[in-house]
Amino acid sequence: MRVLLILALSLGSLAPAIASDLEPVELIRQTTGELFALVDENRSEFEQNPERLQVTLQERLLPRLDTVYSARLVLGRHGRGLETEKIEAFAEALSNVLMKNYATGLLEFRSRDQVEILPLAGNNNERATRVRTRLALDSGEQAPVDYVLRLNDGQWRVFDVIIEGISYVATFRNQIGEEIRRDGFDQMLSRLEAGDIELNVDAES
Repeated sequence: MRVLLILALSLGSLAPAIASDLEPVELIRQTTGELFALVDENRSEFEQNPERLQVTLQERLLPRLDTVYSARLVLGRHGRGLETEKIEAFAEALSNVLMKNYATGLLEFRSRDQVEILPLAGNNNERATRVRTRLALDSGEQAPVDYVLRLNDGQWRVFDVIIEGISYVATFRNQIGEEIRRDGFDQMLSRLEAGDIELNVDAES
């Protein structure tokens, strides 16, 4: 299964055009439809110019992502003592890599009916609210995709996605940690910014 494709749809469903006072489930329900409409209306252009889709996703998606908080979680202990500017640079580089991959994967989804958004369950609060979705795959199977939001500056922002029980933050933490242990933070960041680090988000590999 192409988990990257699922991750693209899940994160991409959070567009900034929707009112910020919506609760997480309703926010995702409304914005999922908006994203599909955007892709359907511009599919030919995006297929011919994937970079345009990447720019569009950055404009619509990044305001709803807590990129710096995610970056700190990915860095873990390697982020301790780092200057804020370095954390922010890493967050931007990581986001750029993800947006490039999302732009490719998103075009393969054809229908908003592939997404089922479930009611909230379990313990949720302003620090971590987990919204569960199920994605219908072409194989007929359903893939569980949960994403975790926190209330930051009065707006809900996503900071992690859990695909079939696997957290993308934890997955990237392992890979980035290996790079830092081998080459140091600055060298890792330079390679990430240059596109020389391929982050693997496929749970089956």
